[in-house]
Amino acid sequence: MPLAKQIIDSLDKAHHGDAWYGPSTESLLAGLTAADASRRPLTGAHSIWELVLHMIAWQNEVIRRLSGSAPAWPEEGDWQDIDSPNEDDWEMAKAALADSTRRLIGQLATPWIDYAAPVGTVRSRELGTGVTIAETVLGLLQHNAYHTGQIALLRRAIESE
Repeated sequence: MPLAKQIIDSLDKAHHGDAWYGPSTESLLAGLTAADASRRPLTGAHSIWELVLHMIAWQNEVIRRLSGSAPAWPEEGDWQDIDSPNEDDWEMAKAALADSTRRLIGQLATPWIDYAAPVGTVRSRELGTGVTIAETVLGLLQHNAYHTGQIALLRRAIESE
């Protein structure tokens, strides 16, 4: 299977399919209320909602990079605060994550993506630069899997209270 197809398939499965590592992000978010998504059941941990916004921000940043923008910190900010949790905003956040995933997959499916092209010239692990587009997108997959695991643990903590 070509690299592009593998990456696209992995992104799709991780978000709403049959992820190899366990539940998809979408399935873990299903049924959570805004109140639950904004809770902090573990001291010092981000809320599920904050994790979702963080994942959106970095997916959107990768989309911008694939569109030719210079690498930068996400326009939305790395971590965002939830001011006044409500169901409409929570539903919008979940929809935004799904939309961002669809847009990223759509962009990766275009034939002109050069997976060997560099992203930035200086290596910065924090910013995800100095690597190829393939490494950037694979890194994003790892990033999302890490945060999906955190969501799973937070959800389990919320449900056990």
